Amino acid sequence: MSRPQETSVSKAPLFPLGRVVATPGALAALEAAGELPHRYLAQHVRGDWGEIPDEDRKENELSLKEGFRILSAYRTSLDDRLWVITEADRSSTCVLLPEEY
Repeated sequence: MSRPQETSVSKAPLFPLGRVVATPGALAALEAAGELPHRYLAQHVRGDWGEIPDEDRKENELSLKEGFRILSAYRTSLDDRLWVITEADRSSTCVLLPEEY
C-alpha cells in the first residue's frame, strides 16, 4: 500500500496531546515490534497522519482549526496497525489497535 503525501507536516507540535494513554493491545504490539509509542506520537502531533485516506487528512486539517478529534494511523515494523486519537478537547490522546476502538 503506497502512502499518500502528507499535506502540511510541521516541525513544531500543532496541538497538545493531553494525557497520553495506550490500550493493552497497542502496548503488546509495540513491545513485540521493539518500539516505543513516542515515534508515533511525535508524527501525530506534527501533522504526519500516517496511512489514512485523503478524506480523513482533510478532516484532520479542519479539526486543527475547529477543535475536533484528530486521528492518525500507522504500522509497526511487524505490520501491526496502530491508531492514535486525540480527543476534541485535547484532554487526552490514546494509542490503540483499530479493533480496540
